[in-house]
Amino acid sequence: MEKKSASIWNPWHGCHKLSEGCRHCYVYRGDSKRGRDSSIVEKTGKFDLPLQRKKRTDEYKIPSGNLVYTCFTSDFLVEDADEWRPEAWEMMRIRSDLHFLFITKRIDRLQQCLPDDWKDGYDNVTICCTMENQKEVDYRLPIYKAAPIKHKIIICEPLLSKVDFSPHLGMWVEQIVAGGESGKEARICDYDWVLDIRRQAVEAGISSFWFKQTGARLLKDGKVYNISRQYQHVQARKAGINYDV
Repeated sequence: MEKKSASIWNPWHGCHKLSEGCRHCYVYRGDSKRGRDSSIVEKTGKFDLPLQRKKRTDEYKIPSGNLVYTCFTSDFLVEDADEWRPEAWEMMRIRSDLHFLFITKRIDRLQQCLPDDWKDGYDNVTICCTMENQKEVDYRLPIYKAAPIKHKIIICEPLLSKVDFSPHLGMWVEQIVAGGESGKEARICDYDWVLDIRRQAVEAGISSFWFKQTGARLLKDGKVYNISRQYQHVQARKAGINYDV
């Protein structure tokens, strides 16, 4: 995806753990420090952020052309948000000058959550689907492939096992992102799993691969490296395996 200035929009907060990738969820981890119950899904004070304007200039608070990371403290397709989602879709439609991106583990709910005018997707919306192990690849990937979405990115983070995307992988995917798990309870990410995903991406003709972060425990060449949070993105970048055609 073209590099753009970025904004964050969290219209609601809170979620329910769904699969193995959720076990050590960073939202739950952060909320627990503040005494907040992450399983309670609530609208935030920034719900209408895409349409909010500056008082002095009357310009939008989110500038035209920005990439908007959407619902990163929840899942956009979580059941609790069904009553609010139509308004969120409408804001995306109105702000066609922005590009919205959200990540979901609930791709199987997409069809029942789409707006009436969605057709084969909004041009300004990327929907990413998380697949953290082979079980979720087998279940979610065929659904994701068939879904009417203009821009698709596969997220293998936290990567918990070696995965095989065949026979579904192809150029309908714009990018694959892989990364390990962060936090004190992080499970091991095997660097060979990451390299194998990259190989599959190259062979399928996918135009971009991003090793986003090593995670807190990276297995490489038979040794487990314990990597501090501040170095996990840097060390992944230093691996030199990212590409963007």
